Amino acid sequence: MESNLNYGIIGNCQSAALIAKDGSIDWFCLPRFDSPSVFASLLDENKGGNWAIEVENLQTSTQYYDKNTCILITKYVSNSGVFEVHDFMPRYKTEDGSYYLPPDLIRYFKYVSGNPVFKVTYNPQLEYAQDETQSEIHEDFIKSHTVKGEYESIYVYSDMDLQSILERKRIVLTDDLFILLSYNQKLLKQDITRTYLKLQRTKAYWLTWSDKTAYYKKYNEQIQRSALTLKLLSYEKTGAILAAVTTSLPETIGEVRNWDYRFCWIRDASMVIKIMAKLGHLDMTKNYLNFIINLLPDKGKKMQIMYGINGESLLTETFLEHLSGYKDSKPVRIGNAAYIQKQNDTYGILMDVILQHFEIFSSTLALSEDLWTIVRGIIREVEENWHLPDKGIWEIRTEDRHFTFSKVLCWVAVDRAIKVAQILQRDSYVKLWTPLAETIKEDIFKNAWSNQVNAFTQSYFSNEIDASVLLMESYGFIDAKDARYVQTVDAIQKELEHEGLLYRYKNNDDFGKPKSAFTICSFWLINALYKIGRKKEARQRFSVLLSYANHLGLLSEDIDFETKRLLGNFPQAYSHLALIETAITLGEDELEDDNILLQQIHLR
Repeated sequence: MESNLNYGIIGNCQSAALIAKDGSIDWFCLPRFDSPSVFASLLDENKGGNWAIEVENLQTSTQYYDKNTCILITKYVSNSGVFEVHDFMPRYKTEDGSYYLPPDLIRYFKYVSGNPVFKVTYNPQLEYAQDETQSEIHEDFIKSHTVKGEYESIYVYSDMDLQSILERKRIVLTDDLFILLSYNQKLLKQDITRTYLKLQRTKAYWLTWSDKTAYYKKYNEQIQRSALTLKLLSYEKTGAILAAVTTSLPETIGEVRNWDYRFCWIRDASMVIKIMAKLGHLDMTKNYLNFIINLLPDKGKKMQIMYGINGESLLTETFLEHLSGYKDSKPVRIGNAAYIQKQNDTYGILMDVILQHFEIFSSTLALSEDLWTIVRGIIREVEENWHLPDKGIWEIRTEDRHFTFSKVLCWVAVDRAIKVAQILQRDSYVKLWTPLAETIKEDIFKNAWSNQVNAFTQSYFSNEIDASVLLMESYGFIDAKDARYVQTVDAIQKELEHEGLLYRYKNNDDFGKPKSAFTICSFWLINALYKIGRKKEARQRFSVLLSYANHLGLLSEDIDFETKRLLGNFPQAYSHLALIETAITLGEDELEDDNILLQQIHLR
């Protein structure tokens, strides 16, 4: 097991696997993202199960993505030879225009030189390793299945000797070989020719997808990898976007801030969709809005803050007591009790995406009418709730408060709804909603500002600082040059910065004082510093923050202040969308500087 989250992610928008730097698959759920795990040594090194490759007389191993794809390559150099393992989940278009994305994981062993020797440790533990998993060889595959409890099974096909795989015998590689793991029993014969074709088709799909991503002169490599990662967090069937592919990776080692993130938070997903549309991936926007429309078929139905990836509304939280947790950090949770919370910021973030849709798409009449119904429903909820306390963006599980960010996003909801009404020429709604937007804005300026700390604070009538209010400018609530915003940025940096990273907040919550940096907050500060004119500092901080990503450029939810170790669920959608936003902001600024320099040269 890795001491840091040095993992790569592969997937096909149905499920995803995490593969360690040494090639061990330590987390994989089938047939979907939110299914019980097949391999979960990430959450228990002894019980969870994994799928490793042990190379005899290994000298070095390196890991990288095939450029602009989600195919992960681990290269092994040993005393006896060299080979690569190309890990991927098939995804490509078929002749009828649909996508082939089976619940399969393929390990393609590419021969390079010599006679490398290795063993395969294949140790699946189905259903979160709650009961025994048994494996046996059938005519042309290995079947692994549960012995008691909930029945589940998976199948392995290979041109390697199946007995050698099961019994960890030495295998000498002299040509390309493959191992295919599938949730389903395959109907067609699996051989190296068919496997190679799947590899090339999958590679072609990802190269084509990446080619559609907007190109930026600065930070393009980081933007591209983050965009690919966000795509892997999307669920093809419904359009849902996951917060992360893992559960219960702790915010701090040994503590209990461990949550299941394999769900679709409306806030997180809407932020992701907005940035992906900016990058040119409009299909993701359409699919996500269809997901929202399908969630809210009835006008009186209240919107939850989060849903299952198939639109499930009941996400009961339970504990897997038999698992020790990541680095012995219990509990291991499945489900998430936050689904019952009231978080008023959700309205504004979703409305922001709906406005973006009307601004960039020529929409069908039917879709426009569906979205307009949702817009009016959201404003009804804002009218009823904006003046009430809630749990806030950070999902405080105890008392409700009048969180400033929630109030600002209620204003955003009304402001964007007014703009949608203007686009649709619904003038009566513009007149109806404008006073509401003004009332909310005045209320925030009156109650969220603290003369004592000289800043907008976490909640009304408090002196506590919170990184989320940095987004007041990003959502157009206040100008970056407004003295109150500049003073707020200064206060947040002074109060919340530690070892070059940012706390979300420092006041006690349900579990005491937070002990790790929330990755997205450090990106928010960089953006804010840039906006208020401290551009050189922003660039320097961005370069340092990027260096904390793992060997593949991936980020988790949190970073340890002292060691800069990645913590929390992984890879985190929040972190990567913020990376993209910050890279675009700073990159555009550097392009401006380049143009100024060219003009100066020309004048000379």
